[in-house]
Amino acid sequence: MTDGGGTESDHDLTGGEIDREPDPSDSLRTFGAVAQALREHAGYSRAEFADLVRFSKHTVESVELGRRMPDLAFVERAEEVLGNTGALRRGSRYVTRGRGDVGLAAWFRRWARLEREAVSLCTYECRLVPGLLQSEGYARALFENRLPLLTDEQLEAQVEARRERQRMLYERPTVPFHFIVEEGVFRRRLGGADVLRGQLDHVLERTGCRNVTLQLMPMEAEFHACLDGPVRLLETPKGQGLAYCEGQENGRLISDPKEVRVLHQRYDTLRSQALNPKDSRGLLERLRGEL
Repeated sequence: MTDGGGTESDHDLTGGEIDREPDPSDSLRTFGAVAQALREHAGYSRAEFADLVRFSKHTVESVELGRRMPDLAFVERAEEVLGNTGALRRGSRYVTRGRGDVGLAAWFRRWARLEREAVSLCTYECRLVPGLLQSEGYARALFENRLPLLTDEQLEAQVEARRERQRMLYERPTVPFHFIVEEGVFRRRLGGADVLRGQLDHVLERTGCRNVTLQLMPMEAEFHACLDGPVRLLETPKGQGLAYCEGQENGRLISDPKEVRVLHQRYDTLRSQALNPKDSRGLLERLRGEL
């Protein structure tokens, strides 16, 4: 994941933040506690209640434990099931998320904040589906594979943080988001065939947005400009170009103009080597059909 922010020099982000996830906001925990109390008073188990409100048991648990913002649909369905007392509907108006980087790795937080202000964002990934394009099932499988193992609370916080980041694709429809991803990433059955099937469906849906472009780097490609690994590039509202590279348990923000220029050159070259968006979509559809 990432961090990000600097002005004139490179930043090693491994030591800049406390490597600890912040606690959920008090209002989230209070809302969750009230929702749980009303459910238990009505005599429903979490599984029974989840079926009635048409959300997963994971979602119900996350809301009740203060790890997830309650969706409007969740609030309305819960009110209907629990007697229309108005408590949840009124209480949801005062729920705040707290810090916006809950569930993000310490070294990623500054870059995540830069992403929210960027006027363009380019991503090359060769290891896994980029976070902004991950389905919930894929993200969950990814975090379940993490070592050392995450607690249930940490895992849910990570999944929720990923969902929140993805809202940028819809909330900023005039900002171009461009992705280049290795074909092999979409062939790896992380979490199993069902998870991959859902991930492919998710990507095909997300890339239907006019501001989201995906190109696949085919496995048979003879030329490759980004063999040094994944990279992300963005432009700030002031026109500054920044880059971010990530490795095992660390991330590095790059703001030196010369280095950013080199990474842009590599990315632009890779863009010409990858399949065009239409052919990339066709390949994804073929991969989906093979499952």
